[in-house]
Amino acid sequence: QVQLVESGGGLVQAGGSLTLSCAASRRNPGNYLMGWFRQAPGKEREFVAAKSFSGGSTTIADAVKGRFTISGDSADTLYLQMSSLKPEDTATYYCAAKPWRGRLTKSSSEYDYWGQGTQVTVSS
Repeated sequence: QVQLVESGGGLVQAGGSLTLSCAASRRNPGNYLMGWFRQAPGKEREFVAAKSFSGGSTTIADAVKGRFTISGDSADTLYLQMSSLKPEDTATYYCAAKPWRGRLTKSSSEYDYWGQGTQVTVSS
């Protein structure tokens, strides 16, 4: 069982920056793929970025490429550094995890564990 707790959301003006954190309760995340998803009101949940803690491979959605960066540390924490934020980035951001099986995945249905979400609001 893996418990995920997100933090770092908030209200920011367009063009600003925020860093989200996701603390995982399970030690040794080396066998896990962890990712960020977001969901805006009335829209489906969409992939943002993912990182393997086994080897360090990452992938990021085209919509945020060049503005968002995913990273992790040895303390079982996943980060999402967001810059040049736009009003369309407004959403609830979720951290997710699944056992690593050798490939990165952008499909939310393949992730087994989810955090409660943290709200990011970007004002224009």
